[in-house]
Amino acid sequence: MERMFDFLDGRRYNVDRGSPLSAEDGFRDRERGSAMERVIFHCDLNSFYASVELLDHPELRHLPVAVCGDPESRHGIILAKNEPAKRFQVQTAETIWQAKRKCPGLVLLPAHHRVYRDFSRRINRMYQDYTDLVEPFGIDESWLDVSGTLHLFGGDPVALADEIRRRMRQEFGLTISVGVSFNKVFAKLGSDYKKPDATTCITRENFRQLVWPLPVGDLLYVGRAAAETMKKFGVRTIGELAGFDRESLFRLLGRHGAQLHDYANGLDRAPVAPAGQYTPPKSVGSGNTFARNLTGREEFQAGVGMLAGQVAARLRRHRMKCTGVALQIRDPDFRDLSRQKRLEIPTCLGREIARAAMDLAEGCWTMEQPVRALTVTAIALIPEEEAAVQQTLFSSGEEEKRARLERLARTTDAIRAKYGQGAIGMASEPRDAARERHAPPPSGVRSGED
Repeated sequence: MERMFDFLDGRRYNVDRGSPLSAEDGFRDRERGSAMERVIFHCDLNSFYASVELLDHPELRHLPVAVCGDPESRHGIILAKNEPAKRFQVQTAETIWQAKRKCPGLVLLPAHHRVYRDFSRRINRMYQDYTDLVEPFGIDESWLDVSGTLHLFGGDPVALADEIRRRMRQEFGLTISVGVSFNKVFAKLGSDYKKPDATTCITRENFRQLVWPLPVGDLLYVGRAAAETMKKFGVRTIGELAGFDRESLFRLLGRHGAQLHDYANGLDRAPVAPAGQYTPPKSVGSGNTFARNLTGREEFQAGVGMLAGQVAARLRRHRMKCTGVALQIRDPDFRDLSRQKRLEIPTCLGREIARAAMDLAEGCWTMEQPVRALTVTAIALIPEEEAAVQQTLFSSGEEEKRARLERLARTTDAIRAKYGQGAIGMASEPRDAARERHAPPPSGVRSGED
């Protein structure tokens, strides 16, 4: 059974550089009682896009600044903002006109994604000076497991986090917030707890005081739909989630609910997986904001079909099948509706994923209503070989038909890999689907997330 690191003999710390620290003694006390302690950092670059842009525009640092998409299109949304803009309640992913209404003096800068990717690669190389266990989480966040290397840097986790923050300022001109904890979920909460340029420790002794009062939506992997469901049963904080009956959560939210209960109680044991080390995805989703609103069943079905095909192709690439499908619909007023269902037979076929998504839509949506964005997600994934065992329960004729369809789908994948995505497609797919530009999907889902 894995032992988990608890810091500083249970004392609560939320410190900036220069605060009085005594973590080294606490670590060494624990080291005597355990052969392997868990010390996880979560490093979160503060206002990453905006901070990188301001390196070239230092004269704008004191002004509210946001990095945005094209202000002339429906994809003109806020991608990042600096601290002065945050004081005007400017939000990431809101439209430019919404942000300008809150802050008329907001300075808008265009995004330079290639530059951000270059910074991200260089920063992750710097993290590797401290451990080879570095797991990027998006372009601006990373987990570091320093359990096996902390002794090389003095044994004090807070001092090491502060040293990484110092190097970030000195070598890159950027700031990070670092969460230090005994698991990945709480380390992520720690980096969110105090910003910018801060170190926060969440220990086994203090997490009930520090974490449990936070809104349940702050916990990693709690999406809007799950938060709304739990709210109906009186669960508004992480502490209330931790105290809720685990079996009841399982009945409400499936395995995900039981997992969230474990996370709230500090029982996350997921390892830090270095970049390049394959980790099977838990879900695969694709979302799209359309150039114009979809109206009517035909357009809705074409949009679902396009997304389901993308999801299915990625499932096949991962050699996985899904046993459930989730659908999220966003209307022109940015209201989101989410539904999910289980499948009788695991699948990696786009037509079956699309059919399940349409079943969900027909049970909760009026097709005449306009749709701004859709997200289709394959959930509850299992390996192909496990799915093959489950499918032997069905008739041999049905198995053969599915096998033929899967072979056809893989042939299609190979053609597209060689000649491009537009080389072959479904007749029902809209002609300009390939030209649709991706934008952030409904809240709580990462577009195209594995």
